[in-house]
Amino acid sequence: MLLRPATPADADAIAAHRYPDGEDAAARPAYATWVREALVSGDYLGLLAEMDFEVVAGAGLVLLNWGPGRHDPSPIRARLVNVWTHEHHRRKGLARQLTGELLAQARARGIGTVSLAHTGMSRPLYESLGFRAYPQEMLLKLEAT
Repeated sequence: MLLRPATPADADAIAAHRYPDGEDAAARPAYATWVREALVSGDYLGLLAEMDFEVVAGAGLVLLNWGPGRHDPSPIRARLVNVWTHEHHRRKGLARQLTGELLAQARARGIGTVSLAHTGMSRPLYESLGFRAYPQEMLLKLEAT
């Protein structure tokens, strides 16, 4: 198993990890364009696991210029995204390994806050890595005018 940094050439694969269901396939090109640019600018850190030259798992961090906060002086926060493992390679620790490496990279950059969205299946993994539920978060989707 080879772990390697994601490159702009991996943008289409990362978009497929983000939108794995066929019903979401139409969103892939726009996301691939965004992630390609974010990889170039350094606003996205991605790691991929390869076996026999095939990507079998991946994970990424979006770096956000959030500004220093009351409990975190670092102006940069990170959001863990696109944690995906091919169904034939699940339950082998790949998501844990990729996520752990990205968290180490965040610590090395002085980032003190990492957030994520999760599924019921992934929650135990993230809790075991120290993530805790944050009930104060809310979401508003603004419609274009």
